[in-house]
Amino acid sequence: MNALAQLDQAVNFGLEELNRLRISGTVTEVTPSHYRLAGLSHFLKLGECVGIDHCGSTQLAEVVRIDAAGATVKTFEAQVAAGLDDPAFRIGPLHVAPAASWKGRVIDALGRPIDARGPLRRGEHALPIESQPPAALQRARVKTPVKTGVRAIDLFMPICAGQRIGIFAGSGVGKSTLLGMIAGSKGFDSVVIALVGERGREVREFLDDSLGANRALAVTVVATGDESPMMRRLAPKTALTIAEFFRDRGENVLLIIDSVTRFAHAARDVALAAGEPAVARGYAPSVFSDLPKLLERAGPGAQGSGSITGIFAVLVDGDDHNDPVADNIRGTLDGHIVLDRAIADQGRFPAVNILSSISRLAQHVWKKDQQALILKLKTMIARFEDTRDLRLMGGYQPGQDGELDQAVALVPKLYEAIMQSPANPPSRDAFQELAEALQQTK
Repeated sequence: MNALAQLDQAVNFGLEELNRLRISGTVTEVTPSHYRLAGLSHFLKLGECVGIDHCGSTQLAEVVRIDAAGATVKTFEAQVAAGLDDPAFRIGPLHVAPAASWKGRVIDALGRPIDARGPLRRGEHALPIESQPPAALQRARVKTPVKTGVRAIDLFMPICAGQRIGIFAGSGVGKSTLLGMIAGSKGFDSVVIALVGERGREVREFLDDSLGANRALAVTVVATGDESPMMRRLAPKTALTIAEFFRDRGENVLLIIDSVTRFAHAARDVALAAGEPAVARGYAPSVFSDLPKLLERAGPGAQGSGSITGIFAVLVDGDDHNDPVADNIRGTLDGHIVLDRAIADQGRFPAVNILSSISRLAQHVWKKDQQALILKLKTMIARFEDTRDLRLMGGYQPGQDGELDQAVALVPKLYEAIMQSPANPPSRDAFQELAEALQQTK
């Protein structure tokens, strides 16, 4: 099999058809992070793909910089294999062709199956990896409530179909576990998951344990931490393209990306290789324009189509919630769920900081009496937490402050009521279950 046939088979869903007459150039520079090509500058555009022939095989790379002297490209493979004077040729923009039969399958960022279940069926239409969200005034309104089955979320930061919400957490605080619980939610027609930069062992755990019955509805895109920055940068875009395919079929899609931070790290590596300056904690300017482009693709579709409910994990470096990436993402999304290490250290999971978390569309979910109840409960939690040091020092005397007495009596019971693990059944009616739990503890 010749090199062109090998490339076409390897990324059979990923590329537009190869032209018989190739526009060719050569490799002039090889570094651990990128290649330089000569002879193609006037025929390439940023984001297009090129093929590099080496020893009978073809490496796929993306154009990240173009100047008069040549083009800078980064390969999708982790290993640098090409050598000087190897031929390179233009391919064009990257595409995938999703089909309904992809549900239940596991693929890599280029759309190649990695689950040993045979080839994927090619869909009728090839969709570009880089696409634009629907126009703002053509998008449907976000109003339909969605139950996640997680009591803490359904009570205090409920979400709607088409909403985009972030889960902000440091490492080891239960972020992936919470995502797994949400992934098992009922009420979605399709689930699309991008596991970006994850440990290899966690992929099987997530698929086998967390997804459960929803695995048959899920398309999982995997780019583990040992893969190249190009694959980790591409995986969320591939997942969004697949989610858009199901959305345009009128389906209600759950999209989970774990994590957007690792996408930002990969985008930083690509930007630095392209020669961009580092402006904020090592991040290049293009990273902060790539993030909104990615996140805005989720959400409601045009009127009459489906929606993409986006759950985006944000790994907070050093537990700094004002990290530039976290701050940029928080300002783009429709709400954020903060996982607190101090709460996790107390053994309360999910370790949701109720006072720091918010859903900007909760008003479409709560009834008036529920909204009043949540406001009262948050007030009690704030009072309970603010007086924690006072109570530990023995400065609290029951009977002196009725509101504080009520908070001290009820908040620990509330915390116990919203504790939940993957082994527990999903919540069906969070408010009813909370009422029953508080009634039993009286």
